[in-house]
Amino acid sequence: MKYFLIAGEASGDLHASNLMAEIKNEDPNATFQFFGGNLMQAQGGTCLKHYSEMAYMGIIPVLMNLNKINKNLSLCKKALLDFQPDVVIMVDYPGFNLRIAEFANNKGIRTAYYISPKIWAWKTRRVHKIKKFVDRMYTIFPFETGFYQKYNYKVEYVGNPVFDSIQNTPNPWKTKKEFHSANQLPNKPIIALLAGSRKDEIKRLLPEMLNVIDNFKEYQFIIAGAPNIDLQFYKQYNTTKTPVIYNNTYNILRFSEAAIVASGTATLETAILNIPQVVVYKMAMGWLMSKLKPYVIKTKFFSLVNLVGEKEIVKELFHTEVNKQTITQELNNILHTSSYRNTILTGYAEIDKKLKTSGASKVAASKLNSWLKSEG
Repeated sequence: MKYFLIAGEASGDLHASNLMAEIKNEDPNATFQFFGGNLMQAQGGTCLKHYSEMAYMGIIPVLMNLNKINKNLSLCKKALLDFQPDVVIMVDYPGFNLRIAEFANNKGIRTAYYISPKIWAWKTRRVHKIKKFVDRMYTIFPFETGFYQKYNYKVEYVGNPVFDSIQNTPNPWKTKKEFHSANQLPNKPIIALLAGSRKDEIKRLLPEMLNVIDNFKEYQFIIAGAPNIDLQFYKQYNTTKTPVIYNNTYNILRFSEAAIVASGTATLETAILNIPQVVVYKMAMGWLMSKLKPYVIKTKFFSLVNLVGEKEIVKELFHTEVNKQTITQELNNILHTSSYRNTILTGYAEIDKKLKTSGASKVAASKLNSWLKSEG
């Protein structure tokens, strides 16, 4: 069969690539075209657009890049008509993907979603487009089933793929000393900085993260480099010359004492790796977003850790709260107050119990294959 996949950021590339690997096990004759990244390319098929040319977040970046976005949409639509896939599989990235879902549905192309957009947190109205244009929804959080039930839309929970990704990532270093030596780092405890995978969020968050370095001189800070962001871009904001290490995010976390993490999938990965963290979120027009937060965000929390835990496990800093003083205070609590740190770790253990599965992408591929075969 022919599969067309769309992933618009680094985490989507990772999970889509794992899904592709499992699809090939189910369907040895599978052929792929996709919008995605290097990990998807490694699975074979034709990459029509790299996600590094697609990742725009926030009102201003989207408006400034409308022409590029529209060109990408046109390219995708033409590719679907030319390729005539048996199914188009969308991975998160709702602003783009839901427009493609509508187009594909209208052209008689089957549509599936793997990893639901976070419409339970904001832009809930998108559920109506999903109901109308998405044939199958494979979700990765148990609470999403209840959310969609309220709108009479049946979804299929397949487990969470983050556990699989972490388990499948090799760790060649047994000790912190080995990790430090291999990466030419001094023998000081590490605080990991995960500033996101989009240029606009790195631009806003990384300087705020780096501002706290002088308050923690007994530690070394390491930036986990996003695979689609070149070193030169980091250098614009990295005035402290903090090391940037690529392709080792999980291992950086494994050997860290704490982390400052941009809101997103990385917060859940950090929790699963059992590293206490402070979550930060900042967009363009932050002063306005801070005022609109109660009206825009439909949930009590915005980090996946707290959403899954259904309580505040980690501290969330939103827009104007993302500053040197608040981040320093939270890191001090994590690093120097054992009871505070242990409360976070206890919360992480509860998340593990709720989410821990194995083979989410395998389950999704199997369900997808059964559905496609049943409909011929």
